Amino acid sequence: MAYKVLLVEDDTQIVEMLQGYLEKEGYDVTAALNGVDGLIRFGQDHFDLVIVDIMMPQLDGIEVIKQIRNQSAIPVIIVSAKDGDVDKAIGLGFGADDYIAKPFSLIEVSARIKAMIRRATMYSNPETSVLQDQAPEFKVLNFGDLQIDLDNYSARRDETDLKLTAKEFEILKLFATNPNRVFTKAQIYRFIWNDEYYGDENVINVHIRRLREKIEDEPSNPRYIKTLWGIGYKWDGQ
Repeated sequence: MAYKVLLVEDDTQIVEMLQGYLEKEGYDVTAALNGVDGLIRFGQDHFDLVIVDIMMPQLDGIEVIKQIRNQSAIPVIIVSAKDGDVDKAIGLGFGADDYIAKPFSLIEVSARIKAMIRRATMYSNPETSVLQDQAPEFKVLNFGDLQIDLDNYSARRDETDLKLTAKEFEILKLFATNPNRVFTKAQIYRFIWNDEYYGDENVINVHIRRLREKIEDEPSNPRYIKTLWGIGYKWDGQ
């Protein structure tokens, strides 16, 4: 059964290029030329991944992602000609899982899609996750007011369920099951995205910031996820 990809992009040349290439790769691709049509098509079918351009007529990609996130945790990849940190931070902050700058390589896009779908499949079937082998015998980890349920892929803080994305939970799990181990950004990317690190550290920075906002009392002065400047991050929850 072919994986279904929703491509929301207003540039017809890019649509034809991406759709043709991905269909040759075995994907079932549905294309929408604006954000409104993209949301309509999203509501009409089941998809395994969404690719969204940021700048589009009628409804921009950020709003499309926000509305998708209200309904689903499906993997979302942003593509945009604007390669600034602001665009990336805004997009990822609203729930995108990855970012690809235009112009892009078709091979790179295919690799990112494969990695996203692979991680999403592992998330929905946690017993098959590579990171599951790192989990301790006890499947519920407690760190003060923070409780992490590895079996159910959920977390609670002060008895309140945390709304974590798949990527946020995988990062949390990686840290919590490896206390005091230092991870570089390249290592985090390889573990979580299961792909080679392209040196785009903003993807890591935004996900760490979003995770801290959900699990920390003071995200700017974190208790759990510590920054080792110039090296990476480590879990310091005792």
